[in-house]
Amino acid sequence: MLLGEDFDLHEEHRDHNHIHSHDHHDDHHHHDNHYSDMQARVKALETLLTEKGLIEPAAIDAIVETYETKVGPRNGAHVVAKAWSNADFADWLKRDATAAIASLGFTGRQGEHMRAVFNTSETHNLVVCTLCSCYPWSVLGLPPVWYKAPAYRSRAVIDPRGVLAEFGLTLPEEKKIRVWDSTAELRYLVIPERPAGTEEMDEAALAGLVSRDAMIGTAIAGSPEALR
Repeated sequence: MLLGEDFDLHEEHRDHNHIHSHDHHDDHHHHDNHYSDMQARVKALETLLTEKGLIEPAAIDAIVETYETKVGPRNGAHVVAKAWSNADFADWLKRDATAAIASLGFTGRQGEHMRAVFNTSETHNLVVCTLCSCYPWSVLGLPPVWYKAPAYRSRAVIDPRGVLAEFGLTLPEEKKIRVWDSTAELRYLVIPERPAGTEEMDEAALAGLVSRDAMIGTAIAGSPEALR
């Protein structure tokens, strides 16, 4: 669901719970200190098992990190790279993202109904789930902690430019921002703009330019120079 474009945040509505994207340990400790009942139970169980020496927190963090930033997002990056290099696939992705993505073997729970939204020189897309944390697991893996945090879920709607700035992404004032609300019925995948200077790159190399955050909309695709 499209929530709107170019939201202006009035000062009295500013939320001082800032959003940080690069430090996962900070994500765990600073984004939201108010656990839901289920989160509190999971945290208590994790603490108990750790105290008994049955689990190693660092190992769990490593597993979560893998699924958050490597395994799942690589699927989405493959979708983006194919859309960049194959006009027919890009058109199919626009018309029926669910089928186009499934044709690459990326299906399953949390990704049954998909829509791809394409960034352009005039428009930047940003995805949020205002109610909970609906997220396309089949192409992006596990959702990052900040995506589920109330600070992101509220401020992405009322102050998208401010949120993007906190992620280090400052867009031109004339570029529109469209905020899409992911739901249990429909989840979104942002197709970032293809970077300049990538005309000779194959799909595998192109995929290396696409991050998880770029497919949520809190970043843009990397430059070819970043791979060198």
